[in-house]
Amino acid sequence: MVRPHSMLRTLVALLLLAIVVLTGLKLGAWQLSRASERMELAATIAAGRASTPLQLNANTPASQFSPWRSASASGSWLHQYTVLIDNRNHGGKPGYWVATPLLLPQDASTLAPNQPSTALLVLRGWIPRPVHPNQAQQPIPTPDGMQTLNGELLDHVPRLIQLWSWSKNPSAQLPDTWPTDSTAVVQNLELNELSRVSGLHFLPTILAAKPDPASGLLQDWPEPLLDADKNRGYALQWFGFAAIAGIAWLIVLWRALKRQRQRRSSNI
Repeated sequence: MVRPHSMLRTLVALLLLAIVVLTGLKLGAWQLSRASERMELAATIAAGRASTPLQLNANTPASQFSPWRSASASGSWLHQYTVLIDNRNHGGKPGYWVATPLLLPQDASTLAPNQPSTALLVLRGWIPRPVHPNQAQQPIPTPDGMQTLNGELLDHVPRLIQLWSWSKNPSAQLPDTWPTDSTAVVQNLELNELSRVSGLHFLPTILAAKPDPASGLLQDWPEPLLDADKNRGYALQWFGFAAIAGIAWLIVLWRALKRQRQRRSSNI
């Protein structure tokens, strides 16, 4: 007769090993998916940077806004709508990304009635954040007049992972009305939300400015992680764990069946 506690241990072991097998297979597949995503991103970046540089204007069609494509634009800064994007470190130092709309010139004859002028959101650069209570914030340069900028296009402002938020609105720190007495500071910046609260009409793209010593800001944007081989290595590890657990599952099952046959033989 099979002892109940022995059978229970066998069933528990088989269940746990099966969970390990399924978990390893799922995580391995997820790592392969991440590797595929990184390969696609690398191809997108290469294609964008290989494209002919784009001269942006208020009437540039959205089909031209390929991510990572080099582009240039001319216009005047709307400094009253500048936003600081917080927790963007550089070289281990805390700081902000400075984002300011650039008002693009447009022929009045092409504007529809009541249509607002078009702006381009520009990531201008990085400034350090004060680390001591009495330390003053570095002034944000506010050049006037027509500006000409060079940079790369992005389809969105790179986001930080938010584990929690007091508000369901990711851009809740944006002021409801502008201009304000102080510069808005946010964790993440959504173009649609900025357009809603500012009343500005934006091109559906972002320009990350290229290095310009005259800007008074640091343009050293982080590159996306593109090491797909690392994900493949992790996938191989997870599949290896799943294989080991699968072999152990078969061994436990084989031993359980062997014991059961032996007990049946001894009872004959």
